[in-house]
Amino acid sequence: MEKKRYFPNLNGIRCIAAMLVVFHHLEQAKHALGIANIYELPIIQHAGRLGVGLFFVLSGFLITYLLLEERGRFGDVDAKKFYLRRVFRIWPIYFLIIGLSFFVFPHIELMSFPGTDEKITVNAAERLTLLLLVLPNFAFVLYDLPYWCAQTWSIGVEEQFYYLWPWLIKYPKRRIPIILLFLGITAAILFIGLHYVNVDEETKSTMISTFLGQFRIQTMALGGLCAWLVYKQKTQILRVIFRKDLQIIVYTLLIALFISGIHFYGFLEVYALFFAFFILNVSCNPNTIVSLNNAVMNHLGKISYGLYLYHVAVIVFIINVLNKYLPNWTGTSYQIGLYVLTFIGSVAVASLSYSYFEKPLLAYKDKRFGR
Repeated sequence: MEKKRYFPNLNGIRCIAAMLVVFHHLEQAKHALGIANIYELPIIQHAGRLGVGLFFVLSGFLITYLLLEERGRFGDVDAKKFYLRRVFRIWPIYFLIIGLSFFVFPHIELMSFPGTDEKITVNAAERLTLLLLVLPNFAFVLYDLPYWCAQTWSIGVEEQFYYLWPWLIKYPKRRIPIILLFLGITAAILFIGLHYVNVDEETKSTMISTFLGQFRIQTMALGGLCAWLVYKQKTQILRVIFRKDLQIIVYTLLIALFISGIHFYGFLEVYALFFAFFILNVSCNPNTIVSLNNAVMNHLGKISYGLYLYHVAVIVFIINVLNKYLPNWTGTSYQIGLYVLTFIGSVAVASLSYSYFEKPLLAYKDKRFGR
């Protein structure tokens, strides 16, 4: 049986995505708490969305390749084992941060954040029901979420991608009815939620727009297309994508666009094309001009899921501690200190979680449900 393929640099990509989100949320929290910030800069505004977008394209790439590889090796996709692997990877710390946000953080003074009381008490049953059903993107759009766990909306989008994708790989000839059924169920859940939420029609329209803006299945599908190109060894296309001169042009354009902060219609889809190009090159091109393979980025990529879920709580805690115990610390040294402490704190919490909570579960899921 052929050996599973290993892709280098994927942890480096995860590291970049996680850091973009951390920077965005740190400036966002400072903005909400009235601390000097640069949150209004377009580059900061976009950083979080683009970090999540990079995660989405990477997720689509990796999951699709693994499913294609499984079908190639075994002649089929074991959907049950796929979902159990995802459950053991995603759910434990997802439910941990949800539990902490609703039942622990509200009672800790140093975790206080403006506007969270209402998000804990009003429509609490509806919020919690959607969160327990692992539909955090629906909960975010319909009821908003406490700041400590608001970032979980993207976990919902990923989960919904997982509900769809294995069946498309398993039954490629039935893809149209599968996609229609998936879209029908998704729309039904949203419209049932909109029926029960007590807001005016204009707000409901905004909610639908927000939901569609976040529901970036197409960016994950783009990652899936990249995986298909690699798995099927479409060398004519890949040879063009892997050209050194094209890499230089594309990366220069990407950096220029990102720094300029230009916002244009469908800009996340456009960036997804850049991300797809980037992922293909750093993971599959032996002549990539960018290498992310170093100990620091490997570690940060390995713990990136925890980093993504825990960092908001760490940010809130550190800002509150500094406000209480060092109220006169301001200026440039404060800003640098806040960034350093946020980074150290987030990495420490995510590393401990990975070593003592996630890793044993990952070992179990690979042993029990791996193929």
